[in-house]
Amino acid sequence: MRLIRGLNHLEPLRNGCVLTIGNFDGLHLGHQLVITKLAEHGRRLNLPSVAMVFEPQPLEYFLADHAPSRLTRLREKAIQFAKLPIDELLVMPFNRSLADYDAEQFIADILVRRLNVKHLVIGDDFHFGKARRGNFALLQHRGETYGFSVEDSHSFELAGSRVSSTLIRDALGEGDLAQAKSMLGRDYSVCGRVAHGDKRGRELGFPTANVRMQRKNTPIVGVYAVTMTGLDNAEYRGVANVGSRPTVDGGSKVVLETHLFDFNQDIYGQYVEVHFKHKLRDETRFASLDQLKQQIGLDVTAAKQFFENTDNR
Repeated sequence: MRLIRGLNHLEPLRNGCVLTIGNFDGLHLGHQLVITKLAEHGRRLNLPSVAMVFEPQPLEYFLADHAPSRLTRLREKAIQFAKLPIDELLVMPFNRSLADYDAEQFIADILVRRLNVKHLVIGDDFHFGKARRGNFALLQHRGETYGFSVEDSHSFELAGSRVSSTLIRDALGEGDLAQAKSMLGRDYSVCGRVAHGDKRGRELGFPTANVRMQRKNTPIVGVYAVTMTGLDNAEYRGVANVGSRPTVDGGSKVVLETHLFDFNQDIYGQYVEVHFKHKLRDETRFASLDQLKQQIGLDVTAAKQFFENTDNR
């Protein structure tokens, strides 16, 4: 898969392409089905398959800090896309220029002239262009004019409910990691580079690997049993806190701190992935650091018990 940042870096598609457009936040099972369907069309037509995503996501552009929490940052999204049968991931910078694009202009300039789209797989509730005037019906109508076909991606349902990024976000917010996993097709995870912190965890006897969340809002907050990958092709178990650290610094920023069991390596600067397995408790403000230390010890015991129970199933 090739990652292309903006149309200026896209090589001319003389024979055309098959295309899908969306946020693909989380790249859940429904999204995966769309990509699989797109790839099948690409093979049938002998054309490259292209997924167009926006960065930032449109609601983040319009609502800023009030936008819904994001499941996956761009790099995390690209990592998941690379596991699917997609040829090119086209990242469109969402800015004032793109926000002001008229729907007809978007079709003519971007879909037809720049991408030479031959087949489009899209949700029937998809809206685009200035004031969201573009929709599925317009694409079908203009497809007849420009010579491309349009297909409804259809919603993917699980136990009678439509799988969506919103439902996954809700499940994570409720601590229902099993439900989120059933819709994602994998454990919810966060990727990032291990950064230096204030070493407070080490002082408390529980050194942590700190990963910058690098997102305005997080869908997951609390203390969790986790695993970490990205180090020596191994999987390490631990306990992680995602939150604003109210006991230590009064809740000034959201951080991900992971204490790995029986681990003593220098991993600063390494790119890792933290997989959330089970929620242990909500984030709590403690009256003292001694109380916090005592609770972390209890969290470690609870996480180890969770993994032991899992191993014995």
